[in-house]
Amino acid sequence: MNLPAEIYSVESVRAIDQVAINDAGIGGYTLMTRAAEAALAEAQERFPDARRWQLICGGGNNGGDGYVLARLAAARGIGVSVLSMLSPDSLQGDAAIAFQDFAAEGGAAGTFEGSLDAEAELLVDAVLGSGLERDLEGRFAEVVDAINRHPASVLALDIPSGLNADSGRVMGVAVQADLTVTFVGLKSGLFLNEGPDYVGDLCFAGLDIPATCRSQEQAVLQRVDDDTIRTLLAPRKRDAHKGDFGHVLIVGGGPGMSGAVRLCGEAALRSGAGLVSVATHPSHHATIASGRPELMCQAVESADDVAPLLARATVIAIGPGLGSGEWSQSMFAAVTQSDLPMVVDADALNLLGQSDVRQPGWILTPHPGEAARLLDCSTGEVQGDRRGALANIAKRYGGTVVLKGSGSLVTAAAGPSWLCTAGNPGMAAPGMGDVLTGIIAALRAQGLSAEMAAVAGVNIHARAGDAAAASGQRGLMASDLLQELRHWVNP
Repeated sequence: MNLPAEIYSVESVRAIDQVAINDAGIGGYTLMTRAAEAALAEAQERFPDARRWQLICGGGNNGGDGYVLARLAAARGIGVSVLSMLSPDSLQGDAAIAFQDFAAEGGAAGTFEGSLDAEAELLVDAVLGSGLERDLEGRFAEVVDAINRHPASVLALDIPSGLNADSGRVMGVAVQADLTVTFVGLKSGLFLNEGPDYVGDLCFAGLDIPATCRSQEQAVLQRVDDDTIRTLLAPRKRDAHKGDFGHVLIVGGGPGMSGAVRLCGEAALRSGAGLVSVATHPSHHATIASGRPELMCQAVESADDVAPLLARATVIAIGPGLGSGEWSQSMFAAVTQSDLPMVVDADALNLLGQSDVRQPGWILTPHPGEAARLLDCSTGEVQGDRRGALANIAKRYGGTVVLKGSGSLVTAAAGPSWLCTAGNPGMAAPGMGDVLTGIIAALRAQGLSAEMAAVAGVNIHARAGDAAAASGQRGLMASDLLQELRHWVNP
């Protein structure tokens, strides 16, 4: 995706649009025409063999975009038909002008009566724009269902109809697009929650709006990209030694749970930590030590055994396979008294939710279920407002927070939170979080700030997951990422 970094709320995108019209002197109909031209160019590049299009137009400016696109496509020799959801006589403003220009060049709009052109090769969703706030019903739900049942490819203008442009939630039903061309500014709903499942491929058209028109609006999210990683991970000096890259201590692996802590340790090594120690339950100390000799594995019976290990560490990671029993609780209590930089994940997050511990320097990495336990709410509530959940965890527990999931979010010390757009559904597999914890801890040990270690770690993890899934997402395992990490930590 060749997209800008800034992602806005619907309200901010509207404000940018109005500043362009009122202050920059760009007419609303000019912007509408530019939007249609951008959509036409993308559609012809993506669907070059589609010569029969059907556009379904609503009553607002999104419908106006559709009428302009229909006129421009017909002028290119494409067979175009248009169905209107509302009488064109009810259109106002720029949308009315768009229909009049379409009709003046011989265009005619039918009325949606429950069916679409069975022979259409491309459907264009111009039904509803970014202002949707309630569930679709009646004819609007019916037309969305008809679009989704049709075998033709689907182009959505600005945002798939039925998708909330702020939250990414499906409002009853939503158009399943193959391509979405969005205008003026990226909307957060394109990336959050269910949004990515409905957007398809995403293209952005800024409509030549000057940057000054965006200067007064604060983005709600900023995308992590590979350039960010390149600036953070410079090549190492030739005289470097392992002591320059920190010592990660991983505390976890309660009785019967050796796999998670080993995955975390190996990920820390593959991500460039100078030294990695594992403090684990004695019952499987030998298994880890023999399976990965590069890990310095230490059997710890009690909290007293952890103290000398903390004295040698520069960064702690606690949680992978930790468990919740008496041994686990003692480890958690001992480690969270330390003022070392720390990554807290998995079982340690569940123990944190039962405590009143708060630290400004740690990194918390909950998935939605763990986030719900930290906030004493439901997973659905977390997913319904991921940005709000992220902020509430940071407010309650301090530090930097990574809310994992599709479109992982990371808090920022200043400015908008970070969003990772890489990754794939195959990464919904056991052990993926343990690998991420190891990556973040290793980056923190190499000198990155808590925020930047989390940002870089999330992106590297997702990129490695995409590389590992090149031959298929189904069946992807967390250990598959380990061999991919070296490429992404050496940009």
